Amino acid sequence: MDVMGDKATLLETGRFVQSADFVQPADLVQSSGRDETGEAAEEARLRLAVEAGEVEAMSVLGAMLLRRGDLDAAEPHLRGATTAGDRAAANNLGVLLHQRGYAEDAAGWWRIAAVAGSAAAAHALGRHHRERGDEPAAEYWLRQSAEQGHALGAYALADLLEHRGDGGVEQWMRAAAERGHREAAYRLARALDRRTVEEADGDNGVGVGVAVGVGGSAEGEAEQWYRQAAARGHRRAALHLGAILEKRGELKEAGRWYLTSAKDGEARAACALGFLLRDAGDTESAAVWWLRAAQDGDGNAANALGALHAERGETQTAERWYRAALDAGDDNGAYNLGLLCAEQGRTAQAEQWYRRAAYAGHREAANALAILLLQGGDATGAEPWFSKAAEAGSVDAAFNLGILYAGRGTEQEAAAALRWYERAAAAGHTEAALQVGMARLRDGDEREAERHLRCAAGGGSAEAAYRLAAVLDARRPATPAHELGEHVNEKTECEEWYERAASQGHRRAQVRVGMLAADRGDVVEAARWYRAAAEAGSRNGAFNLGLLLAREGSEPEAAVWWTRAADAGHGRAALRLALVYARRGELAEGQRWADRAVSLGPAEVSERAARLRDALRQELSA
Repeated sequence: MDVMGDKATLLETGRFVQSADFVQPADLVQSSGRDETGEAAEEARLRLAVEAGEVEAMSVLGAMLLRRGDLDAAEPHLRGATTAGDRAAANNLGVLLHQRGYAEDAAGWWRIAAVAGSAAAAHALGRHHRERGDEPAAEYWLRQSAEQGHALGAYALADLLEHRGDGGVEQWMRAAAERGHREAAYRLARALDRRTVEEADGDNGVGVGVAVGVGGSAEGEAEQWYRQAAARGHRRAALHLGAILEKRGELKEAGRWYLTSAKDGEARAACALGFLLRDAGDTESAAVWWLRAAQDGDGNAANALGALHAERGETQTAERWYRAALDAGDDNGAYNLGLLCAEQGRTAQAEQWYRRAAYAGHREAANALAILLLQGGDATGAEPWFSKAAEAGSVDAAFNLGILYAGRGTEQEAAAALRWYERAAAAGHTEAALQVGMARLRDGDEREAERHLRCAAGGGSAEAAYRLAAVLDARRPATPAHELGEHVNEKTECEEWYERAASQGHRRAQVRVGMLAADRGDVVEAARWYRAAAEAGSRNGAFNLGLLLAREGSEPEAAVWWTRAADAGHGRAALRLALVYARRGELAEGQRWADRAVSLGPAEVSERAARLRDALRQELSA
């Protein structure tokens, strides 16, 4: 190996061409925009300069040939320039020898160039030492490279420090990212993302090597670095940037980044793009991207394709894609196969698939398996699966566990049921909140009952809305009246909740809304709600509608609704019918309905109906 002299002599030569200092990886290579004709002309110019003895031209020509892969042609030029003291040529000669497999010879030339001040050579030498396990030497040379502003050196140093768990990772990763290193930008963004998660979990400490830039949150800065890496062609950065934008509701831009990442071969981006297109109503385009992602091994995309075909009734194709998802390691495939089999009535196969997913930790599969076992009468086998799913965070399983315990009837089991209901309610389960509210009402804790009933009613439970209205109704003072005796027509909160329940088809709420409307003198509104309740099978609705019609002079129609109510077991309706027939002179029919009213009650009705029945009997026997 030729000796080039000391560092001072090399630095004084002035022949250091930085553009040819190192053949950089694809991560940082940028196209010069020069066409083949221009490159050929440049090569011809350089050859003429080499013939004239210009060392700089010799170094640049050697670098050009090295980038082209023509090692045999490049080597003499690089050796000649190196002998003349060109550090760039020394570095590139090391690259050439490394490519030929002469790693130690390459390291020698890199050392010479690095001592002469070549940041690229220091980086290459640091990488060489790390590959051989000499981390102290690797750190020394990588730090030399990084401190000279070399992006690859800064990134390699950050990677080494992170591997060893040392400090300073963020500093050098950021330095590399700021100099355009896309992988550094991506990894810095990922680190900032983790910081955001830690902050959300209440951890205010700074993670190893992660700090927030001045003037911004970790989350906001992470997005900036994702954007920089994505703009430089980093497909995973484009995927993460798309996810951030989608979460924020900026779907159009999210779709563009997903598309960029997907075209570069990122299966997860293709899958995410498919979901965006599906949500936009373009199912056919969604299927194209899901297919592409699934063929690249994305289990989520395979599941999406399976669900799409299942919706179309193409069960065999759906099953094939669910199996593909399972083969890709996605446990949702087994769960979906269980759902598919259950829908087809293949209970035994459904249980097998649910078990497979449940044993893999799929909480919804565990819940589904427990339901299947419970439906088959195996409550003992169902309980542990409900518990496992609930402990894993399944809200439905917690609610179902509450139902299971409540059905056993003992005081201890009822307390356990309430605990599970409360757990599900805290996670937003509407029916669980209703059950907690009802339990608190039974315990006399009206304040807690109202809180849970409001949650359930707000979640869409008609029963909760009705019970909440009833609680508020019981507190309501007597309705004030105007001086002229007219009632105030302003609706109270309880009436609004009654109306919400009534509009959802709750029959008792419909009857109550009708009664409140009648109190206000709004006969048309009252009749509308009574009729809705009656037609849905409410005997009280039918009875009240009959009363309203009778007062309006439509007794024949009223009798029709009273008959419906009496046939459903309404004693007062039967008594009304008895009176109607008695007035018409149809004494036998009147006596029949009076007998029915006596048997239906309540006590007051039975007593009156008995007197009427006896009177009609005497009249008939007279």
